[in-house]
Amino acid sequence: MTDREKYVAQALEMGAADAVAFDIGDIVFDPRTLLKCMYGCADWGKNHTCPSRPGSPSMAEYREMFSRYKWGVIVHTHDKALSQKISFRLEGDAYRDGYYFAFSLSDCALCGTCSAVNCEACRFPHTARPAFHSVGIDVYKTVHQLGLPLNTLTDPDTEEQNWYSAVFVE
Repeated sequence: MTDREKYVAQALEMGAADAVAFDIGDIVFDPRTLLKCMYGCADWGKNHTCPSRPGSPSMAEYREMFSRYKWGVIVHTHDKALSQKISFRLEGDAYRDGYYFAFSLSDCALCGTCSAVNCEACRFPHTARPAFHSVGIDVYKTVHQLGLPLNTLTDPDTEEQNWYSAVFVE
C-alpha cells in the first residue's frame, strides 16, 4: 500500500465521507477567494486562522508555499470538527512517516468562539490551521475536478453541508 492509499484509507476509517489523493496540479488557486472571505464570511477579522489576521501571508505567498508540494489528500465530511480532526491526524502521521513539511488546511473548529474576538492569543496555536479556501484555493473547482460533491446551499439550516480539508504531504 502506498502512502497515498494509506492516508486515504485512514481518513475513511476515521469517518470521512470521501477522501482522495491529489497531485499539486489538481489544486486550483484563485486570489478571488479573498473577496469571498472579506465580503461573505461572518468571521472575517474574528478568527486567528483567517487571512485578515495581522502578518498573514498574501495569496501569492500562500500559492508559492503550496506549489512546492507534490501531492496530498483531500478529506470530505459533513461535520466541520470531524474534517479538522481527520486532516490534523493525517498531517501528524505524515510527519511521523518522514514528510516533515506535511501541513493540513481545515476550517478551524477547535473553539466555540475564537479567542481573537476578545483580542486574546489563540488557545491552540499548534493545532489551529487556516481554511482550505482562505489561502487562495478555489475549493469548488478543485473538488469538482476530483469528482467530489459541493454546491452552494440555498438553506444552510436544512441542507447538509460539505466540509473539506486538505493535507499537503510532499
